Amino acid sequence: MDKYRILIVDDEAQNREFLKDILGRDEYEIDVAVDGKDAIQKLGQDFFHIVLTDLMMPDLDGLGVIRWLAKHRPDTIGILFTGYGSIKTAVEAMRIGAFDYLTKPFKAEEITIVVQKAVEHLKLRQENILLKQQLKTQNRIDNMVGTSDKMQKVFDLIGKIAGTDSTILILGESGTGKELVAKAIHYNSLRSTCPFVPVNCGAIPEELLESELFGHEKGAFTGAFRMRIGRFELASSGTIFLDEISEMSPNLQVKLLRVIQEREFERVGGVKPIKIDVRIIAATNKNLEEEVAQGRFREDLYYRLNVIPINLPPLRERTEDIPILVRHFIEKFSSQRPVTVKDFNRKALSCLMRYKWPGNVRELENLVERMTVLCDGDEVELSDLPDKILTGTVQAVASIPQIELPEEGIDLSTAVSDFEKSIILQALNKSNWVKNRAAKLLKVNRTTLVEKIKKQRLENPAEVKSN
Repeated sequence: MDKYRILIVDDEAQNREFLKDILGRDEYEIDVAVDGKDAIQKLGQDFFHIVLTDLMMPDLDGLGVIRWLAKHRPDTIGILFTGYGSIKTAVEAMRIGAFDYLTKPFKAEEITIVVQKAVEHLKLRQENILLKQQLKTQNRIDNMVGTSDKMQKVFDLIGKIAGTDSTILILGESGTGKELVAKAIHYNSLRSTCPFVPVNCGAIPEELLESELFGHEKGAFTGAFRMRIGRFELASSGTIFLDEISEMSPNLQVKLLRVIQEREFERVGGVKPIKIDVRIIAATNKNLEEEVAQGRFREDLYYRLNVIPINLPPLRERTEDIPILVRHFIEKFSSQRPVTVKDFNRKALSCLMRYKWPGNVRELENLVERMTVLCDGDEVELSDLPDKILTGTVQAVASIPQIELPEEGIDLSTAVSDFEKSIILQALNKSNWVKNRAAKLLKVNRTTLVEKIKKQRLENPAEVKSN
């Protein structure tokens, strides 16, 4: 970036020149003001990164300059120096917003170090701002991929609820993107500049989850050597995302219910209620109504969480989104490293669209990443796909055979042979390669099946690996 601009404010010319000479060596852009009023005038007309101001000046002193900065130029760092140092003045200066405090006479090295610290602080602040902007950009609603009617309904709902503080319950199978939706809601809300704090309730042992959520006081239990702030406090003014909420124990469900109702909690081992202002988004891959019916989840907590439900469809119910998701993931990986793959060819895409995707979008993303690493050509071909996808596709279409007829025609005998091979593979996989069971599924004699396996040159993957 351009040089950091520094304004030196002192009513003594000798001091101004001294500071200007010191800092000019470090290639800062320096300007000076002869007193507090002159400084305010310059600050009102131009921007400075850092202001170095003397304390004792006529009309408007250094504390007055610091107060003006805090109110009108909060992005500018103020540093106070004086020959009339006192603890009381230092405390007051820091209280109203001064970055640091120096007592005259100071050495050139001291002022250089303080200014360098201020510059590092500015750099960190700017990096933090850029990071937040990137997070918001990465989690915009229009960055979520999907043109299917079901996903468009999800996007419309996110747009309606993002600006509210309503509690959200996201429902969907593993891998459908529940945390992505939670982030989209947060980063498109009025809380977007405050923390988004995710908690996987199923990944943290029950005995630790309470402390993780609410924090603990020093000595609350063996090993609690100091006070610890929990996730709810860390999410202050922002959003807490409680993933796998169905895995929470009944005891913690009671405490969470109170937090939602009263908007307060106590740390483990504490007695003082702590008020919170936080939005709660919960998610689960289970049917909570069934969990309630089975007595595994509190009914009153379910209704507290289920203010606005969002149902994410599994990928197998929005297969028309697969081509655009594939290209989205290719672009994503291309931005991270050199990638030769530009797309999947028509047959490979057709295969993907017939697969059931038990791991949903996450499984598709992992597959695309693998293909961009392993494939050398511009396009991923059908033969490049893993056996799991190929055999899984057979299972998906076995009940309703679908064979695409290309414009140039097709070799019928080859197509029939391929279809027979696929059906036999499906039967063998379902029966764990027990040929008697597979023959019963296909309603043929075992000897007939064995002959067809030999003809198709099919091999048991387990036997191949063991060899």
